[in-house]
Amino acid sequence: MFARRLATFTHFPVVMPNYRLSSALTAGEVPLRHPAHAEDILQFLSFLIAWKGPHGLGPPYNPRNLYLMGHSCGAHILASIFLDSSSTSPTLTPPASLFGAVQAIVVSEGIYDLDVLLSSFPAYREWFLEDAFGKRESYAAFSVTTFPLRTQNPWTRWLVVHSKGDTLVDITQSNNIYNHLRQLHIAVGASTDIFVTRSMDELEEGHNGILSGERFVQIVGNFLLDGYNNMQYEQ
Repeated sequence: MFARRLATFTHFPVVMPNYRLSSALTAGEVPLRHPAHAEDILQFLSFLIAWKGPHGLGPPYNPRNLYLMGHSCGAHILASIFLDSSSTSPTLTPPASLFGAVQAIVVSEGIYDLDVLLSSFPAYREWFLEDAFGKRESYAAFSVTTFPLRTQNPWTRWLVVHSKGDTLVDITQSNNIYNHLRQLHIAVGASTDIFVTRSMDELEEGHNGILSGERFVQIVGNFLLDGYNNMQYEQ
């Protein structure tokens, strides 16, 4: 299990949230659409920073020092929350305290530019994007590669990961978000070598196969540990 191996590697507590899924509906059912999935994750993150722990004794983690990871659809969810999606999804605006708590975000095998995804995988429209976003001519409004940084805190570190063996999402997606994040950080005077990094030539497994491999644990774990150690040194 990836979470257990990551916890063993980093000695950090690891929490795995879930969120409601879109699915085929019977007549009369109300479809679950974006941003409902991301709202579930934002609610979970807000809980993490507010929870007082069992019996009010404090949580078994530091709520002011969080590192997040989103894989596949989870990468789109995190980008929709931590980039400024308020023009299309105002309910995804995080509380200011969450920006202060989140130190870094890892996104792997992510879906970021939805129209570009359809140009590579047109069959995804009917059974995937229409379920999650509804029937539309274009999904550009939900493509996180167009979203600006949120002004509350542009200093979150990002790691973009993609495997050369992924046949479900092509590397164009990860290249697009990587380049977009770099341009956003250049615009605010932040060092792109510090705040936006990538790993796109080290992994060989498939889309979900990377979660079972040891190298992925090492890539993610080392990124988290480097950030944590640097933060401790700066303090």
